[in-house]
Amino acid sequence: MINTGDTAFILISAALVLLMTPGLALFYAGMVRSKNVLGTIMQSFIMISVISVEWIYLGYTMSFGPDIGGIIGDLSFFALNGVTAAPSETYATTIPQIVFMIYQCMFAVITPALITGAFAERVRFAPFIAFSVLWAVLVYNPVCHWIWGGGFLAAMGVQDFAGGLVVHLTCGVAALVACIVIGPRTGYGKRMFIPHNLPMTLLGTGLLWFGWFGFNGGSALAADGIAGGAFVATHIAGMVGMAAWCAVEWYHTGKPTSLGAASGAIAGLATITPAAGFVSPNSAVFIGLLGGLICYGAVMFKTKFGYDDSLDVVGIHGVGGLIGTICLGIFASAAINPAGADGLLHGNIGLLIAQFKGILIVGGYTLVISYGLLKIINAVSPLRMSQKAEEEGMDTSEHNESAYQN
Repeated sequence: MINTGDTAFILISAALVLLMTPGLALFYAGMVRSKNVLGTIMQSFIMISVISVEWIYLGYTMSFGPDIGGIIGDLSFFALNGVTAAPSETYATTIPQIVFMIYQCMFAVITPALITGAFAERVRFAPFIAFSVLWAVLVYNPVCHWIWGGGFLAAMGVQDFAGGLVVHLTCGVAALVACIVIGPRTGYGKRMFIPHNLPMTLLGTGLLWFGWFGFNGGSALAADGIAGGAFVATHIAGMVGMAAWCAVEWYHTGKPTSLGAASGAIAGLATITPAAGFVSPNSAVFIGLLGGLICYGAVMFKTKFGYDDSLDVVGIHGVGGLIGTICLGIFASAAINPAGADGLLHGNIGLLIAQFKGILIVGGYTLVISYGLLKIINAVSPLRMSQKAEEEGMDTSEHNESAYQN
């Protein structure tokens, strides 16, 4: 039976998750140089269009269509055929399937948008779109099916409440591969790349945090106690992540920064995402603390490894998703969410082992496919902007416009 309260809640949550993509655009745009601000915003905004179209025709049916061998969904829902106002018998029994579909669409939209921060300020627009669409088809859709669509990882006991593996680990691994294949910005390591508008980044942080309540809370797929617990855990981890990042930055550099506060909040939110509906508020405090501290360390270490992750996608989203997925295997409680399983602290080491298997499989698959896609696309149409275009800036060279008039 359709529950009108659940339906309204998921519709609102879908709108909140959609808001995260413009929020991400502002978050990223404030951290780049002024000559690249519109190009950076466009890389996120265009995903709302192209990935939504991909989701209608392929993404939804590949992710949530009837299972084929635990690997992928069949084409029963191609072009949303049969996706109606009736409830889904498999995934969401109290809301219309069309509502479930559009809620999941918003997750598919933001995931490739997250990757763009890794190669900010140096990638051409057309091959970037080609990579994003193909990546959604070949990486996001299968991984989504494996975990949320009744695939083989779900059968192995791997859990992911709202996207630690499906969203954050996949985008983090793809971001790392992209940094290596595309190479660093011109002058990286020799000149300073100063964020041009940190108030814009802080505004983007606020919009992301606001939208994250729909991202995590809505993943309960009902307006119930599990959604409430996920909502609270989300806020707790975000604010603890911010505090932890600022504290360690203050100790390490002598001053806390607004960029550090924004980064810490996103690190805490990313880290709690896979576990939000499975853990207690006190566990969320610890998870947010780990997110802030470990992600700060990951960002600091990128210079030692020599890759140019422009806006710290690997260190925040990739590492955050990985840590949160492990923490789920430790702190999860079946008393909080009967649909889940107890973790290590409640006497079940099996869930932790399953989470490690999930990390290895999803991470390895994403690495191989992302590398292959980047190499093939780059051979057909170079991903990297020319040095002249890069010096001129994405706004002018790729879009023939400027965010700021002199």
